[in-house]
Amino acid sequence: MTEFVLALGWVGIFAPMALGAVASSIGCSIAGQASIGAMLETEGGYGRFVGISAFPSTFVIYGIVIMFTLNREVTVENAGGLFGVGLLAGIALLYCGIWQGRACAAAINASKEKPEIFGLALAPAAIIEGFGVFAFVFALVISAGIA
Repeated sequence: MTEFVLALGWVGIFAPMALGAVASSIGCSIAGQASIGAMLETEGGYGRFVGISAFPSTFVIYGIVIMFTLNREVTVENAGGLFGVGLLAGIALLYCGIWQGRACAAAINASKEKPEIFGLALAPAAIIEGFGVFAFVFALVISAGIA
């Protein structure tokens, strides 16, 4: 049983990085596909479409920083805290990355028809980024209290 508890602690340490990488991959894929479609339908402005499609890449960075912050000797006493903080922060990053990719895709699709709303169309993606930052900061602050 002790080995299982310790394994959960290790899962908690590495979950934010893994789930953040999945989040960034899916989010960038969703936005990237919309970017490619927009490039086929417009005569210019390709750089901004590609730039928007990279927005969700930040979630893997947050996950890596959380992983390094949680990285410590895993004991029976701290395994539960590491597991809880790491897994829940990773899940939050996962959802933020996927939904930010969808928001970026919507911004790309809207701005290809009406280029003047480009900046305003990015507001939902920026709000979702804020939620990812909240999860990031939460994990960093809480991790300080884990032995």
